[in-house]
Amino acid sequence: MALSRDELVRYARHLALRDVGLEGQARLREARILVVGAGGLGSPAALYLAAAGVGTLGLADADEVDATNLQRQVVHGTSDLGRPKVESAAERLRDLNPHVEVVTHRVRLDRTNAREVVGAYDLVVDGSDNFPTRYLVNDACVFAGVPFVYGAILRWDGQVSLFATPDGPCYRCLFREPPPPGMVPSCSDAGVFGALPGVVGSMQALEALKYVLGVGDSLAGRLLLFDALGSTWREITVPRAPDCPVCGDEPTITELVDYEFFCGVGADGRPLEPGPDGALPREVEADELSRRLASSRPPLVVDVRERWEWDAGNLAALGALHLPLDALGDAPEVLPRERDLVLVCSVGARSAGAAAHLRAAGFAEVAHLRGGLQSWVRDVDPSLTVL
Repeated sequence: MALSRDELVRYARHLALRDVGLEGQARLREARILVVGAGGLGSPAALYLAAAGVGTLGLADADEVDATNLQRQVVHGTSDLGRPKVESAAERLRDLNPHVEVVTHRVRLDRTNAREVVGAYDLVVDGSDNFPTRYLVNDACVFAGVPFVYGAILRWDGQVSLFATPDGPCYRCLFREPPPPGMVPSCSDAGVFGALPGVVGSMQALEALKYVLGVGDSLAGRLLLFDALGSTWREITVPRAPDCPVCGDEPTITELVDYEFFCGVGADGRPLEPGPDGALPREVEADELSRRLASSRPPLVVDVRERWEWDAGNLAALGALHLPLDALGDAPEVLPRERDLVLVCSVGARSAGAAAHLRAAGFAEVAHLRGGLQSWVRDVDPSLTVL
């Protein structure tokens, strides 16, 4: 079908490019691209893909918009707080370009649904922020024959590449196995500079559009590393690994697996580490902790966050003790061994590792708050400020 008059006006700067023109713009209109994650990376990527005229744009995300997202997740606004991210983003994208069909998938991708969702698209832009989802996206794309544009950010650093093309490497060719649980902190724990995902996410959109158009040199077989503080880019060659367990000559992984178990984390990416008896630290839900704190034998809540996080909001009124991770070595002297302990942090990652550390140090009754204090805000006390 020919472009409408509105489309001719809207895409005029594309049509003037010899490498795009009418034929290229028609390719973009026929393309189906899935963006996994409507967060820091997914926001700029989805905005530029929609603006460019990608015909069908899928959004996969199960989360809701939180105030801490707004520093970098530019597809959402203050009025969207509490809304599902896919709904907030879809509304913005449809307003940006009504010619684009936006399909929302308000699901957490896992081994039961990933192949079906990914298989409905020509290309995937991975804006996820955890290792289980990255490995899941990689494997699902390899099995479905769908390339994906990889992006990752942390603090001031970013990475971009194109994986799972017919002759190129996949993510496992570069990172065969995930790092040990807790070695790489989340953005919630380590922070991320707000403009950084704008750079990396825009690069992901650029790479996706180039791939659809069949122009330029793709990032297949290359990994770009961006240092925002130094304003520098470095490039690493990533060859396809013949012994890769997923895309190699004789693959040993041919079905989607339990990626949380593979990465040694829980469903939300928190590290799970066994104690000296081989058991994992027990998890406590926010409502359970609330009931126990009101009982005749309340546990001692130990907050392992940094001082600035504690100062913003804490459970001191309920008897919580502040013991940041770097002071955890003093635990035998300051923590009572005869009392039940429940460790807390912001989202649950640091408290899980801290609980494992205390179990190894001989504390028998140690648990940690599932989902961190953010779950406490959601389920118990929405007035608490958690950074």
